Amino acid sequence: MKTSRRGFVAGLGGAAMLPAFGARLRAEQPLRVLTVSKRTIEVKGKAASVFGLTGADGRPGLELMLNERFRTRLVNESDVDTLIHWHGLTPPNAQDGVPMLSQDPLKPGQSHDYDFANTRSGTHWMHSHVGLQEQQLLAAPLIVRETAEPLFDEQEHVVLLHDFTFRDPLEILAELTSGGGAHAGHAMDHSAMNHGEAGMDQMAGMAGAMLNDVVYDAYLANDRTLDDPEVVKVEKGGQVRLRIINGAAASNMWIDLGQIEGELIAVDGNAIYPVKGSIFPLAIAQRADIRLRIPAEGGAFPVMFRPEGINARTGIILAVAGGRVARLASEGEVLPALDMSQELIYRAVAQLPDEPVNRTEMLMLTGGGADYVWGLNGKSSMHDTIFTVRAGERISVMMHNMTGMAHPMHLHGHYFKVTAIGNTAIDGAIRDTVLVPPMQTVTVTFDADNPGNWAFHCHHAYHMNAGMMGVISYTSAA
Repeated sequence: MKTSRRGFVAGLGGAAMLPAFGARLRAEQPLRVLTVSKRTIEVKGKAASVFGLTGADGRPGLELMLNERFRTRLVNESDVDTLIHWHGLTPPNAQDGVPMLSQDPLKPGQSHDYDFANTRSGTHWMHSHVGLQEQQLLAAPLIVRETAEPLFDEQEHVVLLHDFTFRDPLEILAELTSGGGAHAGHAMDHSAMNHGEAGMDQMAGMAGAMLNDVVYDAYLANDRTLDDPEVVKVEKGGQVRLRIINGAAASNMWIDLGQIEGELIAVDGNAIYPVKGSIFPLAIAQRADIRLRIPAEGGAFPVMFRPEGINARTGIILAVAGGRVARLASEGEVLPALDMSQELIYRAVAQLPDEPVNRTEMLMLTGGGADYVWGLNGKSSMHDTIFTVRAGERISVMMHNMTGMAHPMHLHGHYFKVTAIGNTAIDGAIRDTVLVPPMQTVTVTFDADNPGNWAFHCHHAYHMNAGMMGVISYTSAA
């Protein structure tokens, strides 16, 4: 017999009978400190000032256990206002980290304490939701483990991807919105002149469908380019789990395992039935857990991350002791646009309770002309309500992309199931971010189980800041 969602939630009500135990548990859990600061990294031989987001041990991001309370003090030691969103977690609305929807940004020197029950394990991340700070690397991993000891005899490694520019992101956005050409326009010409042949190659890749409307100086894997890649020491015949996070501001990417075949075992922190392969798509803000085995004979094995439509790439190298690490070029073959062919075959391990959909909302993804105005249902905004829901409803959202660019759509505070791609109904993956390709439709279904006003937006940072964001609001109206 299948359990209803309401029955399952009601079955948890006994926890309310133990307030003293809950208070003691909170008191025993440490208060983590997470600090926003400025730091300097080197990119292609040049110093760059970027943001850092580090724990008390100086390492980027946070790790915690499933069902451990998220007790974290966020400290702003930078010189600008900021606020962090816990991407992949489903906190109460007031702790979601979105300006105007949850709290005011933290001014320099201010701090704020977060404390909520976390029920989401998996590979997640955290990033600024203020302006274009995400483009300036204000992001970090957020890993939630189910068990203190790994269930499998395997080595884990987290990879956070970025697209990088030496330019001020606000200048880039100003150029995009100045009417200097459809999408990239003047910004693309300006960047190409500064990038020589690489810039011209990138422009050539944009000649058809518009895949990339910002030209970047480099692509980073854990802050490093292929000029000096991270070399991860592994064992001959050993099993490795890569937790890969696409923290890029504006670049969908392909994961290329090269000569190794792996298994994709989770997307956006949620388990799927394993899918074997050596190339996997990873849209902006999505996460992929890939399990692979190092060949028994050893060696060095590059894992590449390749933006769609251009010849640039970044990566890491998995190498056994004594394995020869060859120098790798930062350019390679051009890979096409991400498509939904793999998404069609993903199947979630967890299943939604067997309940009907209450209604389907249509959401048009619009805009993208020479003025670089983007929107939802023809309206450009940041905090306007798209539609309302009532707690307990199950809602499907059919997103129709009316534009010439793909949009990775992210819903805060909830997870959704991918239930249709075009006219093909599927029993798909559970995600918080899904790619909607140009002129295509994707349908997702979510349970309205977290009251508040929740951001729903394209995770391409420049599209979002140019209007492709709205709010799903809960209402008590009958």
